[in-house]
Parts: sequence; C-alpha cells; structure tokens
Amino acid sequence: MTKIDNIKKPEGAHAGVGMDRKIEKKKNPLKMALWGVGGIAVAVVLYFIVESATGGRTFRVEENRLVISTVTSGIYEDYIPIRGKVTPLNTVFVSATEGGRVEKILVEDGTLVKQGQEIVELSNPSLQLEVFQNEARVAGELNAMRTLELQLEQNRLRHITEITTLEYEIQKLNRNVERYRTLYNQGNFTKTQLDEAEEDLAYKKKMLEVTKQSQETDSRMQEQQLQLSKIDSANLERNLAIARNNLENLNMKAQIAGKLSGFDLELGQTVGRGDTIGQIDDPDHFKLEVQVDEFYLNRVDLGQTGVYVRPGDNDEFPLRIKKIYPNVQNNQFKIDMVFTEEQPEDIRRGQTLQSKLTLGDSSEAILIPNGAFYQDTGGSWIFVVSPDNTFAIKRNVRLGRKNNNFIEVIEGLEVGERVITSPYTTFMDMDRLKLTEE
Repeated sequence: MTKIDNIKKPEGAHAGVGMDRKIEKKKNPLKMALWGVGGIAVAVVLYFIVESATGGRTFRVEENRLVISTVTSGIYEDYIPIRGKVTPLNTVFVSATEGGRVEKILVEDGTLVKQGQEIVELSNPSLQLEVFQNEARVAGELNAMRTLELQLEQNRLRHITEITTLEYEIQKLNRNVERYRTLYNQGNFTKTQLDEAEEDLAYKKKMLEVTKQSQETDSRMQEQQLQLSKIDSANLERNLAIARNNLENLNMKAQIAGKLSGFDLELGQTVGRGDTIGQIDDPDHFKLEVQVDEFYLNRVDLGQTGVYVRPGDNDEFPLRIKKIYPNVQNNQFKIDMVFTEEQPEDIRRGQTLQSKLTLGDSSEAILIPNGAFYQDTGGSWIFVVSPDNTFAIKRNVRLGRKNNNFIEVIEGLEVGERVITSPYTTFMDMDRLKLTEE
C-alpha cells in the first residue's frame, strides 16, 4: 500500500467538494436588449414578407361602414338621367330695322301681344327725307322712260310715213317709166326724158331700202335703251319700296303672337339700327334646355329620344332631341328637347323637370350597382369581397356603360361575387381590406 492510499478522506464530505465549486454566470443587460431588438426586426420583416405574399398593403375597416353589392345579370337600360329647364319652344327677338327716336310706347313689358300688333312708334327724319328723295328720283326716271317711249312711237310713225310715201312714189314712177318707154318706142318721147324717169325710180327704191334699214336700227337701239330704262326704274322702285317699308317699320309690330319680355324703353330714347328691344315667347308650347356631361358628347345625336315621367301619376311624356349645341362650357354641353306628343299641362316657364335620355337599346349584361367608387377608380379596378366575408382584395376590371342605377361589367367579375361600391377615399392606396365587425 502506498502512502497515497493511506491518506484518509474527510468524513461527511464528497470527493472533490473542496476543489470543484459551481461558478454562477452573470447576466449582461446590453446583450439581452440587442437580442430583443433583433427579434422584433426579424418579426417585422417576416410580417411584411407574409403581407406581400398574401396581397400587399392591408387596411382594417369596419364592415358596417361599407356598401357591399352583389354582381348580378339582367337587362341594362342604356339611359342617363337629365335635368331640363322649361323654356318657350319659339322665341322671336324684336329688333329695329331702322334706328330712330321713341315717340310712343303702345304696350308694356310682359304683355301678351297678337301677331301684327304695334308695340312702339319711332321717328327718323333722315329716313323720311331719303324716302322723299327716292320718290323724286323714281318719278324722274319714270317720266324719262315715258318720254323715251313717246319718242320711239313718234320715230316709228315717222318711218312708217316715209316708207309709205316712198312706196307710193315708186308705184307712180313705175307707171310713168312704163308709159314713157312705150312713148319712146313710138317716137313720141325722147331718150333723155326716159333716162331721167328711170333714174328717179332707182333713187326712190334706194331711199326706200335705206329708210327701212334706218327704221330697224333705230328701233333696235331705242328698244335696248327702253329696256335699260325699265330696269333702272324697277330698281329704283324696289329701293323705294324698301325705304317705304323701313319707314313703315318705324312703327314696330309683333312678328308672332306671344308674351313680350325684355321690353324696357323710355320716351325720347334713341334706338340704333339692329338693336334688340325685346323678345316674344310662345306662351303655350315649351321645350327643355338640358345640360349634359361632356363624357356623353360622342353618344348624343339628333333624333334620340327620352321621356319625362310626371311625379304622382307616373304619366310618361316622350321627348326628342331637336338641337345640339357643340360648345362645351364647365364640362357640359347643351341640347334642346321637344315633346313629340302632348306636353304636360301643368309645366311653367323656368321650371326644372327630371327626365331620362335614352342613349342605346336595352341588352342583357352583367351588372353592378352604380356607386361612388367609380369616381375614385375611374372604373378600372374594384375591391372584391372574399366568400368568407373576412377580407376584400383589389382586382382590375373593365366596366362599360353606366346609367343612374347600374354599371355594365365587360370583364373581371362573375355573377354572384360581391364588391364594395361605396367611396374608396380612405383606402385608395391599399391592396387588401381586412373586414372587421367593430
């Protein structure tokens, strides 16, 4: 036994107790904080990875704040609601043909006038003087024309007299020459006397020919001059008639029967040529002036129809587009619509009527209710609600025509799916909506 084996171990103690003691490890607070921050960062990264994989940015929204509609199939009625202002069907503006000074006012503004009724009298001394001068010129031209006609007649009678005289003389000379020639052959008449008689006959025949040619020439030239004189006289008479008519128009009359408005004149007031002094409106027949959004400019045409449904009894009154004004102001253009059959008896000028304008034929289509979402998305996308009603996902769609109630779906949605049709203002940039009850 060696010495080592003879060494006694202390009683009540385990081997190694005095040599092996457990050393407690101290905790490092900074290291623990770093580990915590790292964990949170990893969690955030994982969250965004998961969110990106499941549909992008998500927004929580209470379901009761949304309008959720179902995609359906049905008949699409291609119309738009319109509001039309009742205006007179026919309006005639009263304008001064000639200017003048107001001498008499015969009616008041707002009066119902008859066609041809005088409404105001004007005076215009310059126009009156012009009419008198035109009358004098016409009278002088007519006198000149009558004088020319008289000269023509006198020339015609003079030529007839000359021709008749020459024909008579030629007839006598013919007899004389025949007699002289017989006497000459019998030796009772000289050659010189016969030659003189024959020369006189030839001269008279030549004078007759020249006189006839002169008559034809004079008659043709004078006839042309007479025609020009008649044309000048006719022009003067027309000018005189116009001047007289303008003078008569100083007593201004109503062109049609109706209600006179905008008629505000004072005695002594000067009215210029062409000035509008009022208008006359048809008091019994009306049309609708409608402002239409420029979005429909290419879809609106003359002859398209519409309808006004009278509240209360739901009587329908068909309408037709009569005129389209192409000018666009404040993103709208104007059209005139007239009643094609009877018009409502109770409408009044200035009243506003709610009507419908038909743009096309009705057809079978996939439909969603018209909502405020359309203004936010332009109809290019929409939020579609999941079958379990827990979330809604952004989906690109193609929408077509729309009326006051429905929008036509061309592609992107199926019948039975549910979509959000309320405004998207608070979550326009989101890709996914988490629907909650609170």
